[in-house]
Amino acid sequence: MAHELPALPYDYAALEPVIDVQTMKLHHDMHHAAYVKNLNAALEKYPNLQSKSAEDLIRDLNAVPEDIRGAVRNNAGGHVNHTMFWKIMKPKGGGDPSGAIGDVIKKTFGNFKDFQTKFNDAGVKQFGSGWVWLAGKPGGEVQILSTPNQDNPVSQGLFPIFGNDVWEHAYYLKYNNRRPEYLAAWWNVVNWDEVNQRLKTFQAQHEPALAR
Repeated sequence: MAHELPALPYDYAALEPVIDVQTMKLHHDMHHAAYVKNLNAALEKYPNLQSKSAEDLIRDLNAVPEDIRGAVRNNAGGHVNHTMFWKIMKPKGGGDPSGAIGDVIKKTFGNFKDFQTKFNDAGVKQFGSGWVWLAGKPGGEVQILSTPNQDNPVSQGLFPIFGNDVWEHAYYLKYNNRRPEYLAAWWNVVNWDEVNQRLKTFQAQHEPALAR
């Protein structure tokens, strides 16, 4: 089955004023749609790969034929990243993280403010296009990291708990070159309920490590 563009879980205007309508339409309808279209095109001559999820494709890129590996890395990565991105935001989101994600942030970084500072700093320092992440490690711990282009922590054996898009198309229409301003505002639309669900999935995969 061909990969498909997921619908936004809210209206284009739902994340105003943090993310404007024009950016949402461009980001979802044009950029994400292009990743899906290009991924399907790359897989056309490899029917055996068409049944794999985009996440499975980028989890083991060495298993992807070399002639389409770059296209799959970029476009399956873009599809996975953005599918997550829309879900981890919501209208009237933000605030301090509650539940398990709040506990993990406090344990690892001391407090939410210090975590935000380190996360935003990693996003600012990502040269060019890319993403900034909170990702789970095989031992059950978490770390902040940034990745270039549409690379996803899955390809490094990590679990993407949540991430923010720092490609210019994610913010330039509203914030121009003021990436730090965008990163600071973005916390006001984070969907902590969805982030907690993703953390729960990660922790379930690493229960033996966490129990030790």
